[in-house]
Amino acid sequence: MKNIFKYLLLATGILFLYSSCKKVDDLPYYANGSAVTLTSSASAIAPPTADSNKTAVTFSWSNPKYAADSAATKYIIQIDSSGRNFKKAISKTITGSLSYSYIAKELNAVLLSLGFAYNTAYDVDVRIVSSYANNNEQYQSNVLKLKMTPYVTPPKVVPPVSNALFLVGSATAGGWGNPVPVPAQQFIRVDSVDYQGTFFLNGGGQYLLLPVNGNWDSKFAVQDNTIAGLSAGGDFGLNAGSDFGANFPGPAASGMYKITLDFQHGKFTVVPVGTYGQLWVPGDYQGWTPATAPSLGSQKNDGSYDGYVNIPSGGTYEFKLAGTPDWNNAFGDGAAGGTSGTLVSGGSNNLKFAGPGYYRLTASTVANTWSATATTWGLIGSFAASSWNNDVAMTYSASDNKWTGTITTVAGDQFKFRANHDWGINLGETGGTGSLSYGGDNIGDASKNFAVPAGTHTISLFLNNSGYYTYMLQ
Repeated sequence: MKNIFKYLLLATGILFLYSSCKKVDDLPYYANGSAVTLTSSASAIAPPTADSNKTAVTFSWSNPKYAADSAATKYIIQIDSSGRNFKKAISKTITGSLSYSYIAKELNAVLLSLGFAYNTAYDVDVRIVSSYANNNEQYQSNVLKLKMTPYVTPPKVVPPVSNALFLVGSATAGGWGNPVPVPAQQFIRVDSVDYQGTFFLNGGGQYLLLPVNGNWDSKFAVQDNTIAGLSAGGDFGLNAGSDFGANFPGPAASGMYKITLDFQHGKFTVVPVGTYGQLWVPGDYQGWTPATAPSLGSQKNDGSYDGYVNIPSGGTYEFKLAGTPDWNNAFGDGAAGGTSGTLVSGGSNNLKFAGPGYYRLTASTVANTWSATATTWGLIGSFAASSWNNDVAMTYSASDNKWTGTITTVAGDQFKFRANHDWGINLGETGGTGSLSYGGDNIGDASKNFAVPAGTHTISLFLNNSGYYTYMLQ
């Protein structure tokens, strides 16, 4: 019996060895793919706006003959401005297919994304990058050199047919008065669908946009001004019924802001320009309420403040200064009488005006000083009624916070604003922006701002915006 088992084991071992040594077939060899050849249905593509939903161009390419299932092969169409070697290419991925057709509006979006201007022909490079689905074995096709022209897409919000835009509202120097001061409250037309301007805005105010200065018939607004964060930007449209029937909400803090309007997409942005300091002026004249008090401004935020406050008759004429619109950071006078000119942080003594009047108020939280000068304003210049010697008196209106005067000019006349018939406080315009500065250039000096047209003019002076002053000539 033992022998039988030995023979069986020996036979099994021989069979196993024979099976182990049997030759199998060679593994299959798969050749690499190859770069595709790209062709285009057109060499110059310039569809009209009316054809935005029609095919603008079809790209076709050869089969790269990868070994795997061609239905999973990935093709990336790359489009870029010629000469950039596709460093800023706009890409589109296609799987399996050997062609792709761009409809006009899709291709137009690509061209606009590349920064191309409307109705201008550009040299464009197009290529295909092919690969397996996992990006292995990538090949680049030949590069097509084409001409492509983007068309003007209808803007979401129709731009002003006047080609002009003006700012009006409680956030502005001119308030809700219409017409508004120009150029101080006029936007710059950047192009057919974009407007931009840098303005002083009163914190907590509101505003609208007017295509025609002095006319309320058409205006741009927002749909809901209670949306959180809308003061920094969002959607806007033409004020029509309930669709866009709300005023733009201004920023919470006063200061200089750049407002940009994009009519193409119906979007606006509001960006602060630098920092801006404020001191509020609560007092007996307005109920000792810092949050609703007028303020002084520091354009450089360097601790030096300037502003104007109208003080009516009656009361004690006492006030304080506050670094925030509450009582947490108040300043008092260095003496009990309130007229020492010394500013004391946290001081208990009230500051005091000499009586009713329209005061220029200055303060320095660095030098710890303050001053209040009662002012009346006039117009002085080369026009006949003045000849740089006599001031033409201006009248103050508390209801709309402005001084108004009338002068008659001839070609070449210039003028300035002057307080108290003295050159110690005078305002001129520097840079042609409508912004006034102490000791600034003569208004009407065409080499520095603009020429005053001949005729009789009503001139308004706005000093109510803390530290930022402007005017309007009508």
